[in-house]
Amino acid sequence: MTTLRDIPLFAALADSKRILVAGAGGGFDVYGGLPPAFALRAAGAEVFLANQSFSPLSLLPLDDWLMPDVAVITPDTGDVAEYFPERTLARWLERNGQPSTVYAFPQTGVQPLREAYAALVEVLGLDAIVLVDGGTDILMRGDEDGLGTPAEDMASLAAVAGLGNVPVRLVVSIGFGIDAYHGVNHVQVLENLADLETDGAYLGAFSLPRTSSEGRLYLDAVADAQEATPIRPSIVHGQIAAAMRGVSGDVHFTERTRNSTLFVNPLMAMYFAVTVQGLAGRHQYLDRLEHTVTIRQVSRVIEEFRHDVDRRIPRMFPH
Repeated sequence: MTTLRDIPLFAALADSKRILVAGAGGGFDVYGGLPPAFALRAAGAEVFLANQSFSPLSLLPLDDWLMPDVAVITPDTGDVAEYFPERTLARWLERNGQPSTVYAFPQTGVQPLREAYAALVEVLGLDAIVLVDGGTDILMRGDEDGLGTPAEDMASLAAVAGLGNVPVRLVVSIGFGIDAYHGVNHVQVLENLADLETDGAYLGAFSLPRTSSEGRLYLDAVADAQEATPIRPSIVHGQIAAAMRGVSGDVHFTERTRNSTLFVNPLMAMYFAVTVQGLAGRHQYLDRLEHTVTIRQVSRVIEEFRHDVDRRIPRMFPH
């Protein structure tokens, strides 16, 4: 029995000792996992970081690979591209006295990605995995009006859903509202969360305060990443950081959003948590991804499903 003093996400991880926090959708998603990772480490757990990578990992030397689809990124990893969030994070972690290895997965289909996760489970002795999405793509089940950019998120969800030997598997989403930029209707996100609540799979929501130690570290990491990647700074984490500072409205910090109308607001700095099993159980096409090998196959399966599905009618917020 929990009380209001307990956050269900951390209660679900209370008995876990070796936890992988992994960015599900690529890019800077792993940054959204930093505050939970810091909190879990402070509570005594050993926490590892991983991320689906959009960088050309194939350019890395063989010595940088744990196995064919798991690269080991450290502060000393060589250049593969100007855009390299995993190494940027590794260097920031080292400067801040944190364990500085970030495991990176190339973009693949479900089968190789699951094998990569399974390898980390064995090598690291994991008893929990937390998938992190910057935005709400991962909470889409398939019949929504818009799915955002779901391929990598769904590959990650399907891969981890098949790891039955990991006792605790969770999903957290931060950046509510940001995916409107990619056509997501967030009333439908709330409808999905309500359905997961009825299933007992919704673990609630909580804010990331800028005054917390985890919030301060996160803001510093995001600022460092923006400085290190000026051409392609993270739109998601830039808005989350702005929301944490009390900024609201149509506020832009990068030319990448100049043709869009933004609505920065406090909900962007909230985490929403669900179980992997519950989210996968409500999903409408996840089983069709099971035998995919490439990310292009994942995208094609989603496109084919969307061609025939009856989509839910989107609604505006009533207030």
